[in-house]
Order: sequence, then C-alpha cells, then structure tokens
Amino acid sequence: MVITLGPDLEAALNELARQQGVTPETLAINVLRKRLLGSSRRIEPQDDWERRLLEAATDCGVAPTHEAVGSEGLYE
Repeated sequence: MVITLGPDLEAALNELARQQGVTPETLAINVLRKRLLGSSRRIEPQDDWERRLLEAATDCGVAPTHEAVGSEGLYE
C-alpha cells in the first residue's frame, strides 16, 4: 500500500519522527496501529506488582454476560 501525504502532513510527520528518534515510516505505522487496532493494554501499570499481575493475566477475548455469571446462570 502506498499513501500519498500532503506537504503539511509530511512535514509534521517528519518533525515528530525526528523528535522521537524514529523513522517517519515507523512513526506512521505506530500511529495507525494504535488508532486502528487500539492499545492491547488498556491499563498502564503503576508499579512492578501491577506490571507482573497484568503479564500473568490472559485475555480470552470473550466477556460473559452478567446473567451468565449470576446465580441463575450458574445452574443452567
């Protein structure tokens, strides 16, 4: 895929990439990934304990409904 940028957007991308010490291509991919795919980690750990706890957790991709985990749903 080739994306053509206007001069203003290209200049802004180049400047921000320079400030961050990455190539403009890397910055563009990172921005697109974050914007389109979202952050894989929604909670940023505040300390080492939280970091280890989040690393131990597994995202199963499915959240059960409230009914499914309620006392009525457990017996169905």
